[in-house]
Amino acid sequence: MLGPRGTIGYIATEIVCRNLGGVSHKSDVYSYGMMVLEMAGGRKNVDVGVDRRSEIYFPHWLYRRIELDEELQLIGIMNEEENECARKMVIASLCCIQTDPANRPSMSKVVEMLEGKLDSLQMPPKPYLYSPSRSEADSSIIELTTTTYPV
Repeated sequence: MLGPRGTIGYIATEIVCRNLGGVSHKSDVYSYGMMVLEMAGGRKNVDVGVDRRSEIYFPHWLYRRIELDEELQLIGIMNEEENECARKMVIASLCCIQTDPANRPSMSKVVEMLEGKLDSLQMPPKPYLYSPSRSEADSSIIELTTTTYPV
């Protein structure tokens, strides 16, 4: 193989940035999380055609809405049961797309999260490599360079 291959928006960070770790089964967890976010939201995870900059990176937009306990405004949500299911999908997916592969859950844990109760799920830290605002991106880079990961 000549180099990293994958679909933009689904390719795990460690495939592009080797100092985050090697390719592993956690790379597939990342891709799965991005796919589920797209399915739950009914839109692409990177959307350059949106009007507001905060919505360019869909996972960041969803994270913010859940963090503020706001309505997700997802297409096709008809009742509270569907809303709860969508919130579980989004939170589980946000866990899957953590920048550090070691912080991503196993697929069996993802299944547990999706089958469990919404109130048992905890919001993961915001994935810090993909922030749409410049000031947040700058602080994320600082955080990334000052964090030490075990070898």
